[in-house]
Amino acid sequence: MGEELELTVQQDGVILTVWVQPRSSRNEVVDVREGMLRVRLTAPPVGGAANEALIQFLARQLGVPRRDVEIIAGHRSRRKRIKIHGLSLQEVGVLTKRDGP
Repeated sequence: MGEELELTVQQDGVILTVWVQPRSSRNEVVDVREGMLRVRLTAPPVGGAANEALIQFLARQLGVPRRDVEIIAGHRSRRKRIKIHGLSLQEVGVLTKRDGP
């Protein structure tokens, strides 16, 4: 992935911006654009399904419990601010090292 993921370190975790593409053929990290992690999800953007799928996907990718992944802004938008509790900058940065499509 060519661009750098913009991460904000806070005392209790790391914040990143995610661009979500719902109703995809599979759940995957696509790339980083404009500092945002682009993620495809199979879930539709209805009734919070895509938000829940995003939380589950990121928790699984990072090896943390679902409760440590929190959407702090953008609940009704494709652009979301996500807080990962209890991880360092380097640990969250592994999201950009995952294999792509």
